[in-house]
Amino acid sequence: MPVAFPISAEQLANFYRVAPEVILCFTGILVMLVDPFLPAARKRISAWLALAGGVGALASLRLVAMHPGDAYGGLMHADDFSLFVHAIVLVVAILATLGSIQYLDNENIQRGEFYSLLLFATAGMGILGGAGELITAFLGLEMSSISTYILAGFRRNAVKSNEASLKYFVLGSFATAFFLYGIAMVYGATGTTHFDGVQAALVNTTPSSLLALGLAMIFVGLGFKVVAAPFQIYAPDVYEGAPTPVTAVLASAPKAATFALMLRIFYTAFGSASHLWFWAIWIAAVLSMCIGNFGALAQTNVKRMLAYSSIAHAGYILVAFAASTEIGIAAVLFYLAAYALMKLGAFLVVAHLGGPGEKRLDIKDYAGLGVQQPALAACFSLFLLSLLGLPATGGFLGKFYAFQAALDSRILWLVVIAALNSVVGSYYYLRVIISMYFWDPQKEFQPIAVSPAIATALVLSAAGTIYLGFFPSRVMHFALLSALSLR
Repeated sequence: MPVAFPISAEQLANFYRVAPEVILCFTGILVMLVDPFLPAARKRISAWLALAGGVGALASLRLVAMHPGDAYGGLMHADDFSLFVHAIVLVVAILATLGSIQYLDNENIQRGEFYSLLLFATAGMGILGGAGELITAFLGLEMSSISTYILAGFRRNAVKSNEASLKYFVLGSFATAFFLYGIAMVYGATGTTHFDGVQAALVNTTPSSLLALGLAMIFVGLGFKVVAAPFQIYAPDVYEGAPTPVTAVLASAPKAATFALMLRIFYTAFGSASHLWFWAIWIAAVLSMCIGNFGALAQTNVKRMLAYSSIAHAGYILVAFAASTEIGIAAVLFYLAAYALMKLGAFLVVAHLGGPGEKRLDIKDYAGLGVQQPALAACFSLFLLSLLGLPATGGFLGKFYAFQAALDSRILWLVVIAALNSVVGSYYYLRVIISMYFWDPQKEFQPIAVSPAIATALVLSAAGTIYLGFFPSRVMHFALLSALSLR
């Protein structure tokens, strides 16, 4: 007689709380199993399966919202903060999937493992956003990192892509080692890896030197992932060499997920020891803004320019991070949402215009685009102006909230430096726009038809950027609720 194993209500609730990760991993495995049986002409089916998995995971956030609480003994948190971060990374994954289909066809690398790796990476990012303790965070970080190491080298016949993958793997492994050693030191000093446990251990206690060293090593490991200076040296080469849709993902979703983990560690676990990390954040913010903006000034390759731009934006986000308040956390989250949309959209435009072999990446290759492909030029201009921080875009309000949070915390000089860097950044963004609208078109340029999939991704990215610029209140309110849930 068969023995029944009933599922308790708590077990079912735990499952609901990790539903996005379950759906993403299941779909990734399904794509890997189905793809070998698909004929070459139907390889796109893998993309649609992956897209369905991403949309299903996004829809499952409703289940997470209906069952708030800790999953599996506090290993994962299902709270407003986790929901916000999940929404960002899942939207990026969905739009990146749409934006990759035509690119993979053009490069003759339309393979199911690309989408599987993208889904696994997204699942790892979701774990980072909801992690309740350091070992779980490490597993999520590794799951995301290993997948993106492979994706960075997906153009196997391109030397730059192989170089990008190798550099990302070697330097990423060093950063992971720092993070893991930091975890070990925090455990040795407090006897726990749970964020709440570390927080309790620091109450009315002076942090030991071992704990301070552990926090410093954690910051090194995570600083690499968010491309913050002085840990940014790999970014231009990796972003340039990786397939451009992969670069779009690297520049947006992992940054959002890792910043979310940093917020949990620094504000939840080490909130009472802010004196240990405030000046490290302050210095990293200044270095990131200056290195990113001044490095971008010298670039003529658009991918490298946007890579340096990503470094600069990490600095702007750190300005809000340094505020050490709930408003600062909300500003970080809002900035991450706006940044993900505008950076993803910008790189998807570059992916399309680069053509087969990514041969058209110089600024002069964009000359006359406003005449030849006005809709595409308008989209690219919107994303660049939002990255610049022009009013009526999500990027403007992202910077406004970040700077306001820092001013409220009386971090005046950091805001002054950030404002000056924003002026510097305007030069290289406007240079590309001037190229598109004021330079003579290149006669040999042959416009590439925009597929419905990439058009959909660009329209959604542009619509989100405009929405956050005109109607930010709802997203900012959710960001503030997310910030309050951290405490």
